[in-house]
Amino acid sequence: MNAPVILDRRRVLAGGGALIVSFSLTGAFAEEKSPPGVVTAPKPPGSLKDAPLLDSWIRIEADGKITAFTGKAELGQGFKTAFQQIAAEQLDIPFASLTVVTADTHRTANEGYTSGSHSMQDSGTAILNAAAQARALLVAEAARRLDLPEDTLRTENGAVIAPDGRRLGYGDLVAGDMLHVQAQPTSKLKDPASFGIMGQPVPRLDIPNKVTGGAAYVQDMRPPGMVHARIVRPPSYGAQLTACDTAAVEKMPGVVKVVRDGNFLAVVATKEFLAVKAMRALSAAAQWKETASLPKQDDLLHVLATGLPSQDSVIFQHSNPSAVGRKTLEATYTRPYQSHGSIGPSCAVAQLVDDAMTVWTHTQGVYPDRQGIAEMLHMPQPSVRLIHVEGSGCYGHNGADDVAADAALIARELPGVPVRVQWMREQEHSWEPYGPAMVTKLKASLDENGAIADWNFEVWSNTHSMRPGGAGCLLAAQHIAQPFAVPPAKPLPLPEGGGDRNAIPIYTFPNAHVVHHFLPDMPLRISAMRGLGAYHNVFSIESFMSELALAAGADPVAFRLKHLDDPRGRDVVMKAAEGFGWREGQKAPPGHGYGFAFARYKNLAAYCAIATEIEVNRETGQPRLLRAVAAVDSGQAVNPDGLANQIEGAIMQSMSWTLFESVTFDDTRITSIDWQTYPILRFNSAPDSIDVHIINRPGLPFLGSGETGQGPAAASIANAIADATGKRLRNLPLTRKRIKDAIDA
Repeated sequence: MNAPVILDRRRVLAGGGALIVSFSLTGAFAEEKSPPGVVTAPKPPGSLKDAPLLDSWIRIEADGKITAFTGKAELGQGFKTAFQQIAAEQLDIPFASLTVVTADTHRTANEGYTSGSHSMQDSGTAILNAAAQARALLVAEAARRLDLPEDTLRTENGAVIAPDGRRLGYGDLVAGDMLHVQAQPTSKLKDPASFGIMGQPVPRLDIPNKVTGGAAYVQDMRPPGMVHARIVRPPSYGAQLTACDTAAVEKMPGVVKVVRDGNFLAVVATKEFLAVKAMRALSAAAQWKETASLPKQDDLLHVLATGLPSQDSVIFQHSNPSAVGRKTLEATYTRPYQSHGSIGPSCAVAQLVDDAMTVWTHTQGVYPDRQGIAEMLHMPQPSVRLIHVEGSGCYGHNGADDVAADAALIARELPGVPVRVQWMREQEHSWEPYGPAMVTKLKASLDENGAIADWNFEVWSNTHSMRPGGAGCLLAAQHIAQPFAVPPAKPLPLPEGGGDRNAIPIYTFPNAHVVHHFLPDMPLRISAMRGLGAYHNVFSIESFMSELALAAGADPVAFRLKHLDDPRGRDVVMKAAEGFGWREGQKAPPGHGYGFAFARYKNLAAYCAIATEIEVNRETGQPRLLRAVAAVDSGQAVNPDGLANQIEGAIMQSMSWTLFESVTFDDTRITSIDWQTYPILRFNSAPDSIDVHIINRPGLPFLGSGETGQGPAAASIANAIADATGKRLRNLPLTRKRIKDAIDA
């Protein structure tokens, strides 16, 4: 365990007059266990516990400028706005007077990946407490200077104010002589009843440029002297480049350089379209040897459940022999491989200057990606800097990390020159890591009172994260002449899990048995996609709950409440039902169906319940989501508008996954390489309305909400389709053809 660092105030101020509430990166993400019998002091909350010493979270300059820092990456969640609200509230300064700096390996804490709906829980909590402690330090210093008790002073608009009206600005206090301490386990937070910024619907800072065509994404970057590069990817997994005559390409207009390193092939040009033309010519000149290695797409159920070796573990067991089931149901649900479907193909800009590599990237983990790129380039990590810039569509581990490595590898060949690499659409669809295919098998029995007496759940899945941290997870590093091996796949540990995320039911059953069949072999390239295994597991559990409710002759909402003890979960279920106008025993209009589903993400983050109304055209099988009503409890709500954005987005994204999306392939190549072969939700399928009801819990901890809605949305839609058609579909996606075939069966 790290010893406390004691800083005197003169050392703190030696850098030019600034207050830095800061914490060390040492030991970030390490699990520290105390010896038996040793009582350790409580750790600071959120990410402060991982970075408790010298990494800046709050900086106050002598001129009064204030900056908050986060190691998390803004991906469109809106947390940058929320973090600004948090810091401004706790510091008692105007919202607009603060700046938030996001993930940058030279400026921010190592908070690992931005994933798992952890930004508010980890980084938001850190900023909340760091800002509160900074305010306390300022008040203490003002009290010393004014020779007044601290409790007689108040803070307002960036100043400490005495009862007689004397004001000391934060910048003035910082410029003077004051103490500095490390983060404490507890902070004197403001009373939620006094909030003027937190809890208010503040417009998101990232929206204006996005809707007006401004520079909003890494794809928009155009530094002076920049050149454009394009990659020629192998046509399939494992393909080997046997020959490539580059002479003609090197003579094409605007071509600066052709880069070849083993199976890594790229071309650099002065203008983007010239790079695209050269890439196409280079692709035509390349000769590859391919090997058929992919499984049968139409047999994924058996490939996953019986065709691959599995590591089996019981992850939950509860027994009560007195509970006896009288009626048993069984069901199997499947999910295909699914793409992230990012609207903007992955992009990065890299530049090598004085043996230091800088990469601007939309990776979700600047520190882990830096580690992988540095290893690939055989450079020391401090000589590689990654700066996060938003990408146009990034919901997990898509091609962002790979294209960052592409750009760095090419930039090494052109010192001093900024190199921009953007993937083509077909490269994004065929080479990004997909969300893994999954199989779940459920079996449950109802007792004589229509309650669930026993519950059995099994899930088969690959790992749900092959994110970098080593070079072997990067395509460029896999394709160069001296390649890095792909590391072995590992299951993600519970309580959050990967393929088994949300596999343990939140409901209370007298008998329950949950098994995770982890599949180390990965037939397709896979990694994290938003929600990981929770999307399919919640789809399966909540579909089966409605099937069981039907078998018990019970209302779906009442049936869930019958098995749900969690009071906050019950509040969310009842709020969504109330907002929808759900009535026990109700019947939807002809051709329509009502669906309901609920989950607590990871059983430890935000609660979400969603009710939907679907219309199904029985002649064509075409489904249409008419309306969705959601309720969410994510603890203390910082920006209600931003929180509603997250749930609305979750419903839309899940609707697209659930009704349309599936990666296709033959025995050698990925065949879903564009929007025609990989259809997603279009504007004409958007619902008429989405209503989000927020249950605010002032003063309670933040709960991650970015991925809480995907699972409930999928199951609610599936349940509504079953209600509309009288037919239960269990294989995702629930396409028009599958619905029509079920109706006609």
